[in-house]
Amino acid sequence: MKEKLSCYIIEDEYLAQEMLEEYIRKVSFLELKGVYGSPLEAAGPLKQDKPDLLFLDINMPDLDGLSFIPMLNPKPVIILTTAYDQYALKAYELEVRDYLLKPFTFERFYKSVLRLYQEQSSKHSPNKKEEKAETKNETEYIFLKVGHRIQKVAIRDILFVEGMKDYLRIHTAEEKIMTLLNFAKLEELLPAQDFARVHRSFLVAIDKIDHIEKNRIQIADQIIPISDTYAEAFYKLLKGFQ
Repeated sequence: MKEKLSCYIIEDEYLAQEMLEEYIRKVSFLELKGVYGSPLEAAGPLKQDKPDLLFLDINMPDLDGLSFIPMLNPKPVIILTTAYDQYALKAYELEVRDYLLKPFTFERFYKSVLRLYQEQSSKHSPNKKEEKAETKNETEYIFLKVGHRIQKVAIRDILFVEGMKDYLRIHTAEEKIMTLLNFAKLEELLPAQDFARVHRSFLVAIDKIDHIEKNRIQIADQIIPISDTYAEAFYKLLKGFQ
């Protein structure tokens, strides 16, 4: 098991720096290696030290955080810390692992870093299959841009996803959530073993399937078609299906 995650802070606001330093000190598996006020100051040390984790602000003088990310090589795991929600989609395109909206609580911070620590620990475990089985459900939710807000969506609540031109409609038992996102990006956020594309306009949660008949899936009161394009790959995912 990995003992600690080394981390850097790049943040130009002094109070935000102090808050992050305080949060990091409270977490036994985090080790703070550097604090910098801009990406330009941190570029050299980052390349030399190769930390595991980077807490990165977006709006900073000289060079903003989103523009800095593609320049990182090697690239650490990145958690964005920002007061602005409008960059969430761009952040996920850059493979940012989490998006903390200021002011965020220690509880929200801890959940984020704990998930990353457990993922990293599973990679260093001598029995990876066993560790992965135990941590499979650690990523319990995703964040999606919904109108002018970012909405938390529990993965276990998703029944199926419907394509609506430039939007996706996420169906849960309680609500329907419209988000400006494509299937490719959503599939990157969801656990591949639990969700399957069955049609150019539908992605389904495998454990929510009631039954399948004549290439049609029943989930709750919805009938979803299985197209020839996706049928073979979909049926291979079904446990026990011969």
